Amino acid sequence: MASGNTSADNAYVRFEKVQKSYDGEILVVKDLNLNIAKGEFVTMLGPSGSGKTTCLMMLAGFEPATNGEIYIGDKSINHIPPHKRGIGMVFQNYALFPHMSIGENLSFPLEVRKMNKTDSEKAVKRALDMVQMGDFINRRPAQLSGGQQQRIALARALVFEPELVLMDEPLGALDKQLRERMQYEIKHIHENLGVTIVYVTHDQSEALTMSDRIAVFNDGVIQQLSSAESLYEHPQNAFVAQFIGENNELHGIVEEIEDDTCTVKLTDGTTVKAEKVNVDNIGDKTLLSLRPERVEIDPTGKMDALLKGRIEELIYLGDHIRVRMNVAGNDEFIAKVRNRGDKRDLKEGQSINVGWAASDCKALDG
Repeated sequence: MASGNTSADNAYVRFEKVQKSYDGEILVVKDLNLNIAKGEFVTMLGPSGSGKTTCLMMLAGFEPATNGEIYIGDKSINHIPPHKRGIGMVFQNYALFPHMSIGENLSFPLEVRKMNKTDSEKAVKRALDMVQMGDFINRRPAQLSGGQQQRIALARALVFEPELVLMDEPLGALDKQLRERMQYEIKHIHENLGVTIVYVTHDQSEALTMSDRIAVFNDGVIQQLSSAESLYEHPQNAFVAQFIGENNELHGIVEEIEDDTCTVKLTDGTTVKAEKVNVDNIGDKTLLSLRPERVEIDPTGKMDALLKGRIEELIYLGDHIRVRMNVAGNDEFIAKVRNRGDKRDLKEGQSINVGWAASDCKALDG
């Protein structure tokens, strides 16, 4: 597993050698070691079937771990039932009681905890104000929009002031604009309360927006665990590079290695310099990863790599123009040209030069 992990000494949530199998043969989570600090916002990100939701369900207590131990604080919770773990949960489908008012929905977890009526009313009001839903206390869930119901589900998870809140794809049912607004709201609530949040999503922009750290899952294993910036700028393997953000791929063979850089011969015979990330030897196959916004079209300054290209398609996207080209045999090679209002004279079918800095081009596992 990649570095960037909180140490076991200051971890609040801890997975130690945790495995999960549903059939006794195939492991959907393989030997997971993960430490989460108190007050941290950690997102488990990955495609369907990567093991991220299973990890959340084991932490919540809805699924038992096949092997290994899960700790909250210094206490193993493997044999503690879900309702005694003191965890707030937010699901994609809201899970609100339709026959209860919003106020009753929020006071329910407090009644279960035997809180007196006066304190309960104060806690409900505080939680509703936190999500700007104080005026809706007497409504039923069916009278609210999807976004309003999601706010109520969030308030209910926070109403008993848990130290740990788990969120499973909570914004998946919302439209794009509302989803983006809720991302910022959850981020700000987290910053204001300092509660520990473990969040599951397959939406990378959601993960990049909100998280302190992101654990990228694939095939039951954390591929990389680090900050949003580090994941995007310094992917540790080809899976992470392809999964996080948009990415140009060029395939080749390592010809030379010198300190932190390597020279790669591409499939069309061109050679380029790249930052050596996940290659070991001369002769290794490698996948070069390069972000579209780091590609210069017809560069004027000195470039570590300079290749010929042909423009296949131009798409105007307001703040930038998306240029699809054929470069080194890859006809899905993308550059993003910032719209500076100077109407750059680019045309489909045009031959151009493209260039980039070696430090922006990562040589990863082939």
